[in-house]
Amino acid sequence: MAPTRKAISARGLGRRFKDEWALRGFDLEVEPGTVHGLLGPNGAGKSTAVRVLTTLLRHHEGTAEVAGYDVATQGSEVRYRIGLVGQNAAVDEILSGRQNLRLFGCLYHLGGRAAARRADELLERFGLSDSGDRPVGTYSGGMRRRLDLAAGMILAPPVMFLDEPTVGLDPRGREEVWSAVRDLVDDGTTVLLTTQYLEEADRLARTISVIDTGRVIAEGTPTELKTRIGGDRIDVVLTDGTALDRAAALVAEATGHPVDVDLEGRRLSAEVDDRVAALTRSVRVLDEEAVGVADVLLRRPTLDEVFLHLTDSGEHSPNTTTEVAR
Repeated sequence: MAPTRKAISARGLGRRFKDEWALRGFDLEVEPGTVHGLLGPNGAGKSTAVRVLTTLLRHHEGTAEVAGYDVATQGSEVRYRIGLVGQNAAVDEILSGRQNLRLFGCLYHLGGRAAARRADELLERFGLSDSGDRPVGTYSGGMRRRLDLAAGMILAPPVMFLDEPTVGLDPRGREEVWSAVRDLVDDGTTVLLTTQYLEEADRLARTISVIDTGRVIAEGTPTELKTRIGGDRIDVVLTDGTALDRAAALVAEATGHPVDVDLEGRRLSAEVDDRVAALTRSVRVLDEEAVGVADVLLRRPTLDEVFLHLTDSGEHSPNTTTEVAR
């Protein structure tokens, strides 16, 4: 069977601004019909990567294809097959939602009737039919972002780029956008999502690439990335912060692993090999030593911990990308 063409593929991609490289040796592969998260600290190169892949910037090194077309030599073909939702809403607040979508349809040369029909379809699809004739200035943040997503889907592109689409939204607004993204993928759209909300990537992305200093330093599923810093962990919250050092020594002995100490939260955290045994030993020894415990929790590592571990620990070398074995 012939291999499936990647929805997005980049090899050795490089982009510099004057003498500074924003991307260097950037590699990426995104499977069709999936959400792929692109995570990294500020200045890591996420937005530059999106701008290159959407033909808004030309690259200086490497190659990239989107929807099977070269971004450097077949830019018009790429642009016809992608949608882009940036960090700032691109809709007009004076116009209604319906008028905005009709305008975008006309800009895409759909013609008046086709643009009107497509606007109605998208308002229905993104749950905006009841508010479609209201000025966008009256919309909530989540509604505006859903309208932005709808505008990016005018031509039903096979690939969508979402560059931090939920920045500034409250939890309800973020949930609304997440639901809309899931619907896109259910219909076969491929989504490349850049975000600084680790929960967002965990909830939406099938696979994740962590980028730092302009290149991918680790990639895999959320679960695979979490295993990079160990398996299950035990968290212990003390009633008295002055007992942290003594409790840390006891938990380290009970679990057989180093303990991370959070002074402000009066929290201890350690990896465990056997969930039940480690929990039992830790609770018993703390009780025997009369250390007050407010809460005990067994959990998996979070993407926040993975992110900090990968970008702050210096684990990655300048010339090595870690791909989690599948």
